[in-house]
Amino acid sequence: MSALIVEDLVVDYQGRRGLVRAVDGVSFTVAPGRTVALVGETGSGKTTAALAAIGMLPPAGIRAAGRTVVDGTDITGWSRRRLRGVHGTRVGLIPQDPTSSLDPLLTVGTQVGEALRIHGERDRAVVRAEVSHLLQRVGLTDVDRIARSYPHQLSGGQRQRVLIAGAIALRPALLVADESTSALDVTVQRRVLDLIDELREEDGSGVLFVTHDLAVAAERADEIVVLREGRVQDAGPIRIVLGGAGAGYTRSLVENAPALRPAAFRAAPDAGQPVQVTAQGVSKTFSTHGDRVRALDGVDLSVARGTTHAIVGESGSGKSTLARIVLGLEQASEGSVTVGGTRVTDLRRGDLRGYHQRVQLVHQSPFASLDPSRTILDTVAEPLKRFGILRGRAARR
Repeated sequence: MSALIVEDLVVDYQGRRGLVRAVDGVSFTVAPGRTVALVGETGSGKTTAALAAIGMLPPAGIRAAGRTVVDGTDITGWSRRRLRGVHGTRVGLIPQDPTSSLDPLLTVGTQVGEALRIHGERDRAVVRAEVSHLLQRVGLTDVDRIARSYPHQLSGGQRQRVLIAGAIALRPALLVADESTSALDVTVQRRVLDLIDELREEDGSGVLFVTHDLAVAAERADEIVVLREGRVQDAGPIRIVLGGAGAGYTRSLVENAPALRPAAFRAAPDAGQPVQVTAQGVSKTFSTHGDRVRALDGVDLSVARGTTHAIVGESGSGKSTLARIVLGLEQASEGSVTVGGTRVTDLRRGDLRGYHQRVQLVHQSPFASLDPSRTILDTVAEPLKRFGILRGRAARR
């Protein structure tokens, strides 16, 4: 019996100008104990296909055709109310973004235990004990403290493990991981992927792994389904499809995946280029619950004009803190930063407005950074209007 069977799935979204087809005739199967990667570029329909398959489309989504069988049960056409009995018990979803998926007002323990309570466990002691077991099972330590913590008190890797603990609470036959490691650093990403593999082997669950990362798919999946504009371009065993037997579109994806081809490093920048960014002895100390945490300690940095400089490190290494200091969004405890002749660490709050016309930030998480109550037009036009560059029709254009 398959963990998941999807046949001829068609999904539309209701837009302002009518229906937009997002998934068009998609079929695939996930066997118990196997991992199927659903891959494609942004907008290819992979997340829509995965959510439609398990009956979790957003309100604007319309399942126009197709059949879905989960763990031997045909759930085609089931209402949301009826599907509640499937979610958690037979299907576990690991969402993409823990920041937007975890309720900031509830403790982690309460949220992990929710699936147990929804499906009938009323004994609080039993729920607490099972939550501790689940948190331990996903590799967390000091589980009593973590269960009492709120999401913002945990690291990104810890929050992702909490989501996995909630997804496996009732040992579902199918785990759907929707870009579940895309925001994690490589070390934490590997730990989370190892954990999903271990759980799949222990419980015999099938895994539907939604990702844009071909390297992760190549390493972790048994089979692959390649989507483009809502249609299947390739499907089959991962080594065959990515090994050269795939269609032209798949081969182009492989050619454009840096991790799947030999490393090619750019030549060092010309030493004669003027320096655009300089950091000298930058340190930053935070006070948290009475403790002092040294986030940066004497960092020096020099970036030549016209070059790209990468700051890398694990979660909590201080890279975002350094970036925020360069942007003038955070004050350094010690040291100085100069950008294009402007000594950023000496700027007063009133001076930052002019500085931010020349220096801008691309945020990490669109879920946390985009205001859901504003249109994309208003969001993109905001800096043009705020700095008095363009207004009205000109800004709209």
